Amino acid sequence: MQNFANQCLDMARAILGHNLAAINEDGTVAPANGEAGLPEESAHALAAIGEFYRATRETTLNGMDVVDLGAKCLKQQTLCEPGNQRALAYSALGLLAFGPAKQRNLIWEKLDEETRSELDKRLLTRTDATGILQVFNIAKSVARYSMGLSKKDETGRLIDSFLENIKATSSNGFFSDDNDQGLSGVFDVSSLMSFIFIRQALKMHVNLSLSERKLPSLRTFAEKLIKMLPDMVRSDGLGWAYGRGVGIYGQIYCISIILQFLRDGWISAEKKPVYLDLLRRLFQFFFVTYLDQESGTLVVNDAERSTLPSQTTRIVCFDTARYLCQWSRLSSLLGLSLNVPMCVTKTGSRFVSFDKTNAKEQGLFIYQDAASGLHVQLPLVGGKGKVESDALAFPHCPGIFDWPVHKYMPILQPELTFNGVKTIPSFYGKRCTAGLGLKNTYVFSYEQPELISNDEKIVSGIGSCKVTWKFSGSTVTADFAYKFKQPTTLDGFRYVIPLSAPHSTHHLEHSFTLGENSLQASILKDDFGAIWAEVQDVYQNPDYKTYYGKICYIQILERRTAMNVRPGKEYHLQIELKPDVQLIA
Repeated sequence: MQNFANQCLDMARAILGHNLAAINEDGTVAPANGEAGLPEESAHALAAIGEFYRATRETTLNGMDVVDLGAKCLKQQTLCEPGNQRALAYSALGLLAFGPAKQRNLIWEKLDEETRSELDKRLLTRTDATGILQVFNIAKSVARYSMGLSKKDETGRLIDSFLENIKATSSNGFFSDDNDQGLSGVFDVSSLMSFIFIRQALKMHVNLSLSERKLPSLRTFAEKLIKMLPDMVRSDGLGWAYGRGVGIYGQIYCISIILQFLRDGWISAEKKPVYLDLLRRLFQFFFVTYLDQESGTLVVNDAERSTLPSQTTRIVCFDTARYLCQWSRLSSLLGLSLNVPMCVTKTGSRFVSFDKTNAKEQGLFIYQDAASGLHVQLPLVGGKGKVESDALAFPHCPGIFDWPVHKYMPILQPELTFNGVKTIPSFYGKRCTAGLGLKNTYVFSYEQPELISNDEKIVSGIGSCKVTWKFSGSTVTADFAYKFKQPTTLDGFRYVIPLSAPHSTHHLEHSFTLGENSLQASILKDDFGAIWAEVQDVYQNPDYKTYYGKICYIQILERRTAMNVRPGKEYHLQIELKPDVQLIA
C-alpha cells in the first residue's frame, strides 16, 4: 500500500480506458451490459474526465482526446437534458476542473455559442431545494461565478442556507436528504456525499477566501459524520452499510471524506493512526470486492450483485474513476502511506442520535462483537417513502443479515396488515434507549405510539409497538410488543429471514459469511399464531440480488388468515437468532 497514489491513478486509467470508448460522437454514452442507459451518464463522464485532467494534466488517454470527449458530453448534457439538477452539477464541476475563467478553460474553448448560452442559463437556474438538491445548487453557483458567467457570487448564501436546513431538520446537526415523500429524517450515505461534494466545489472556487470563511462551519457538521466511522467500519473494511445506494458508494464516500479531513488537517495527530487504518481497510474491501483484477472493470451489476436503477454500470464506473483520481491527488499531496498497524476491534455498542423532537426520534445503533466478528448497523431513519428494504430498522450486516436491492421485504421485521395497509416498526421511534443490560447484553429499544406503514405514513388509531433488540456475543434477540387501541382485525402477518452469501468470485478473503448452521432462528414467543412456510429457493431469481452478493433462500413466518385482536392485551413476537458467523476461506 506504499504506492497508494499510483495505485489509485492506475485503477482510474483502467476504468476510464474501458468506458471512455463508450462515448458516442453526439456525447451520449452507450449503455453497458445490456442495461438501459440514462441521459445523465454524460455528466458523470465529464466529471470523471475533469478529475483525470486535474490529477494528471494529460489531455489524452489510450489515444483518446479527453478534452474533445468532455466537450461533447457537456454539449449533450446542456442541450438535451433539461431539469436534471444532479447532472448539471456534475457537468459544472467537470467543466471547472479544466480551470476557472472561460478564457483559459480547454472545454469552454470547444463549445459553440448555442451551448455556451444555454449552459449560462441553466447554471443560473435555482431550485427551491431541500436535501441533496441544495448541494447541487452550490456546485452550479461555484462554476458560474468562477467561470466569469456572473459578477454576483451566491455560493456563500447557498452554503448558509444548506447549514440552516441541517439545523431545521436535525436537532443534533446531521444532514437529512429530506424530500416531500415519506417521513422526514433521511439520514443515509448521502450525508457523506453532501459534504464531499461541497468541499470539492469550494476547492475549485476562484475566490479562495470564501472557502476559508465557510470551512469552519462546514467542519462543525461534517465532523459529526467522520466521528461515526471508527464504530461503523467493520474489521474487514466494510463501510456504510444501510440506506439506499450503498454497496460501492458506501466505501467510496467513507474513503473520500477521510482523505479530505486529512488534507485539511482536521484529524488530530493522536487520531491519525485510527483513520489511516480505517482508510486502508476501506480501500482493500473496495479494491477486492468491486474491481475485476483481470479486466480492470467494476463489478456492480451481474448475475449475483445489483444496485439501484439510477446507478448504472457506466455511472458507477465514471464516479469511481473520478474519486480514484481525487484520492491519488490527495494522497500524493499528503505523502500518504497506508502501512499502518490494524487497530484492535473491541466489543461494544453505540447509539448515534440524529434527531430528537416531540414528534419523533431517529438514529443509528451500532453493535460489534470482537469474538465472532458480528458487526451490525441498525438504523431508525426515514427512507424517502421508497417501498424498499434498505432503510428498515433491522441489523444490517452484509454476508450475515442481507436484503434485496430495490425491493421491499419485511426483513427481520414483523409486517402487520390492516385493511390492506402494511405496517412495519421502522422509520421513527420515541423514547429511544441504548445501554448495557444483564449479563453484558447490549440493548436497544424504542417505542412507536402509532403504527407506520411501509411507505412511511402514520396509521393512527390502531395501536402502538415497542421494539427491543438485545445483542450478546453473536446472539441477537428481538422482541416486538404490540398493543391495540380498539378491537381490530389483523388481515395478515409476515416476518422474513433471507439467507444469503457474498459474491462467489468478487469477495474479500476473511470477510464474513454464514456457516452451515445458518442463522439458527428460534421463536421464543408468538402471539400471532404464525407458522413457517416452506423455504423458498430464490438463487436463480434476479429480484433477490444484494449490493454485495446473492440471497439464496428465504424463510417466511406468516399468518394468512384473519385474526381479531383485543385492546388492552399485549401481543408479542420474540425471535432469537444465533448466526453461524464464519470467515470466507
